[in-house]
Amino acid sequence: MAVTADELGTQDIKKLLIKQAVPSSIGILFMSVNILIDTIFVGQWIGTLAIAAVTVVLPITFLISSLGMAIGVGGGSVLSRALGANHKEKALHTFGNQIIMTFLLASVFVLFGLFFSEEMLMLFGAKGAIMEPAKEFFFPIIISVPFLALCMMGNNVIRAEGKAKFAMVAMIIPAFINILLDIIFIKYLNLGMFGAALATAISYFTCFLFVFWFFYFKSELKLKARHFKFNIPIVKEITELSFVTFSRQGVVSILAIILNHTLYTCGGEHSVAIYGIISRMLMFALFPILGITQGFLPIAGFNYGAENYERVKESVQLSIKYAVFLASLIFVIILIFAKPIVAIFTTDPLVIAQTPEALRWVFAASPIIAVQLIGAAYFQAAGKAKKALLLTLSKQGFFLIPLVLILPNFLGIFGVWIAFPIADILSTLLTGYFLKKEMNTKFTKTTDGSIL
Repeated sequence: MAVTADELGTQDIKKLLIKQAVPSSIGILFMSVNILIDTIFVGQWIGTLAIAAVTVVLPITFLISSLGMAIGVGGGSVLSRALGANHKEKALHTFGNQIIMTFLLASVFVLFGLFFSEEMLMLFGAKGAIMEPAKEFFFPIIISVPFLALCMMGNNVIRAEGKAKFAMVAMIIPAFINILLDIIFIKYLNLGMFGAALATAISYFTCFLFVFWFFYFKSELKLKARHFKFNIPIVKEITELSFVTFSRQGVVSILAIILNHTLYTCGGEHSVAIYGIISRMLMFALFPILGITQGFLPIAGFNYGAENYERVKESVQLSIKYAVFLASLIFVIILIFAKPIVAIFTTDPLVIAQTPEALRWVFAASPIIAVQLIGAAYFQAAGKAKKALLLTLSKQGFFLIPLVLILPNFLGIFGVWIAFPIADILSTLLTGYFLKKEMNTKFTKTTDGSIL
């Protein structure tokens, strides 16, 4: 049964977190399986270069579509707190402004991508033999990106309403469509990279259709024409919080550029393909932690808006506890089964030989990353844009990018892999410091029994 917005402030936190996090986790699992199987199909049916091409193209498309995710997360925080404070009209204006902002910005970026496609592909690491399959994959994908952006935005608003199961379905449908079409287009129609891209593009459109259906028939947010008028204070509030998520994706894209160029310099196309496998595993293996983080956001945002600070604190503590346990379990599985996992993706003996050790190093600090993810998400849910931005960017921006630039000069390609756990540890320590300070001050009871 779906959670209503009001229940975010009244239900038992443990039960509420499970209701919110489990559907989110399942949705992310299907999305991750979709990307994972997509990579397996192109690796097995097209070749190692195809994995490298996908590794180059997807950061570009995710950068543009992440505008929708950013506006969805930032606006979702505004919307959750508005619902918590019983400001329904503000919530409606927020959603209407989110739709207009997402469509306009995504369309502008897509046009830019179409006009400067080759330059963008080269910037993101399409060197040597990678360029041609990357171009073939790029064009169908880029045209479908506005639909993906609207899906990402809508999905976060669905969760902000407390309808996590519908958000889950929105991610499951395109996963099934993409896998089915991959088999038809790549294996049976032999359309190669173009077929893989076409399958993905169609899956984005089906997701958009479902999200549109939800808001038309099932949502508590019934928009009228007046809600689509730009509201400057709301746009400013959405933008400030959206900038956190978009900056993170921007830094991730910069990291992808640096990684692809560094890996190509250190080991050519094979090294780029190795990271392609690892990056897919990162998204897939960490799905329950990401699901808990997404499930946590509307709970924390609603109760912060309602000034139920004890519930916010409890949601932080439980989310970290559950996520640390699951992340530790994932690490053990990766440690033991790294080699058979890699063999699923490719038959290339060089990639199979080199990837397992790299995979283990990249996941080495995964048991502690829950603190970093939940901590950064708390500040975003609370509307504290500056701290949320600082902590969200800490891993990739402040630590991982400098480490990737420096360590390979001394350690070769091993320097790339070891940079990941070092960055995880440093960013977790930083986030833990700020989160502990917040918990000890904001949620400390005064002598009269009230909460600061």
